[in-house]
Amino acid sequence: MNDLYRKFSGANMDIDLATADENISWKQDKCPWNLVEQTNLHRCAVKNVSLCRYFRGVEFPDTILCCFSD
Repeated sequence: MNDLYRKFSGANMDIDLATADENISWKQDKCPWNLVEQTNLHRCAVKNVSLCRYFRGVEFPDTILCCFSD
């Protein structure tokens, strides 16, 4: 356990980085895997749907951790 935070299981988040800009009101980067593969199939973590094998978690505030490399 880190002195600055504790980790709890049970979060219920949907993170996809694939939502069209016109459907959201915030700035969101695009999934690098989807860009390279010219698809929309990769979703970071969508409950009851998928957990991308490259997804490595979330860092405060609202930063997705991904093991994408060029």
